[in-house]
Amino acid sequence: MQAKNNEDISNQKMEDFKKIFESHYTWIEGFMRNVRRFAERPAMIDPETEKAWSYQELNEETNRLCNTITRDGFKKGDVIMVQTLNCAEFAFAYIASHKLQGVCCPVSYRSSAGELAYNIDDSKPLILLVCSSKLESTIEALKIASYKPKKVIVVDGKSNGEIVAYKDYVKDASSNEPKVEEAYNIYNETTRLYTSGTTGHPKGVSLTSINEVLSAHDVMIHFPMCHKDVTMNTTPWFHRGGLHCAGPCPTFYAGATLVLMKKFDATQTLKLVCKYKITYVVGVPTVLEKLADEQDTLGLDISSLKGIVTMGSPLERSACIRYQKVLTPNIFNGYGTTETFWNTFLRPFDLPENAGTAGAACVDDDVRVVKVFEDRRAEPDELAATDNTEVGEVIICSPAKSPYVYFNNEEETEKKYHAGFIYTNDLATWDKNQFITIVGRKDDMIISSGENIYPTEIEAVLNQHPKVKDCIVTSVPDKMCGQLVTAYVVRADESLTPEELDEYCKESAGIANFKRPRYYRFTEQIPFNATGKKLHVKIKDQAKIDLKNGMLYRI
Repeated sequence: MQAKNNEDISNQKMEDFKKIFESHYTWIEGFMRNVRRFAERPAMIDPETEKAWSYQELNEETNRLCNTITRDGFKKGDVIMVQTLNCAEFAFAYIASHKLQGVCCPVSYRSSAGELAYNIDDSKPLILLVCSSKLESTIEALKIASYKPKKVIVVDGKSNGEIVAYKDYVKDASSNEPKVEEAYNIYNETTRLYTSGTTGHPKGVSLTSINEVLSAHDVMIHFPMCHKDVTMNTTPWFHRGGLHCAGPCPTFYAGATLVLMKKFDATQTLKLVCKYKITYVVGVPTVLEKLADEQDTLGLDISSLKGIVTMGSPLERSACIRYQKVLTPNIFNGYGTTETFWNTFLRPFDLPENAGTAGAACVDDDVRVVKVFEDRRAEPDELAATDNTEVGEVIICSPAKSPYVYFNNEEETEKKYHAGFIYTNDLATWDKNQFITIVGRKDDMIISSGENIYPTEIEAVLNQHPKVKDCIVTSVPDKMCGQLVTAYVVRADESLTPEELDEYCKESAGIANFKRPRYYRFTEQIPFNATGKKLHVKIKDQAKIDLKNGMLYRI
């Protein structure tokens, strides 16, 4: 009987612990701890206006929004959609959603009216927050969409009919804590991000509060980052890397200071590092290149930097060495997905030796390269050889940072997730230390005369040429070979010719002769998405048009 009673007591204690854990280990609890701990410390700074918010003031401004949208009927599970640049109102909306157990749904401010209309119909936001620069497109989207938000709020404009200015919307609101009827829960959906997607409609990635807490922890572990840091993410917050890598999520959870960067400017970024003693800057590789160019010219004191973090694509060795010399020795590089945040990581001690790779798995993640079969999906234990030669598909198990579900899309959920892993569609090799090298995507792979060719390996070789600033590789149809490798090149020196590049590729030990480009075109810029990834699918379509119009140079 005593043993039975002890078991009952133990079970009750576990239930009590579970209840406390699930209701208190939330992102908003972490933020509110910082409001109490660091009330007078700066939480956020807007360099354009030189306005700064302490943690107490940030909380009060958030409460004004909370109390206003509550008046308009916002309740648990409701959505506030944000289509703005990185701005203070974005941060207020993000925190407010956590406070009211709603969902913050950032969408790309580069979206077309039709794309925004799709997002609106899919997520059905009660509140839509937009920039004045997007207002015309927003109004068009609202005409197209079947669902109509209750309130459309412009963050930097004037009230006009059904559109209300943010300052007018919250001007009479109380800064008192809003009433929350239900206990918080770590499994509540708090943020919904849409994948950038190369084909079809984007997928909504539903993140829970515990996903956000552990994403913040991941950043704090790997940088590391604490309340004494000052961060600036130059990438859009509507992306996972923008929001969760030194963006609002980890910065406010750690109690650090966030400096706003609405639109990236290299000179301004370096000056802000000096002015605010920024410790971490986040940007895609092209951002690092521009920062290095400007720093070479300006020579500013940026010694406050503890590190610069880049994502979106791998760092090449020569570029990495330059950034370590010109910017900071502490360069970081992460790889991951919208669904799983970052999952492999290169830290300063990994570089420059492992530059070009995507790094090895993060502390809490299991990242593998599995075999690729024509007729089926590989199981997680069907591994590609760790010889840096066999190409397989990258799969990721990241329960800390991934919800393992798409919003309102069971078909894609079943297609993408299997046996506890997300199948990324990225192709890679890996070595005995499980450092992964991305070679392309399944849909980017070039098949020429029966041989598999991966654009990234050719881009890496071309980018080593001293007269090449950047390049992107794709293919065009060919009757004899099926596809022919085609390179679009941004010149660093106008004297560069296709013949010079062809000779360079022939002599290179980096690629086999049959992989070298057979068509070239020089261009002023390369298409990137908002996260800094090269848009191979877009350049492939362009290459077909250019071939037809005789714009490609045949070697």
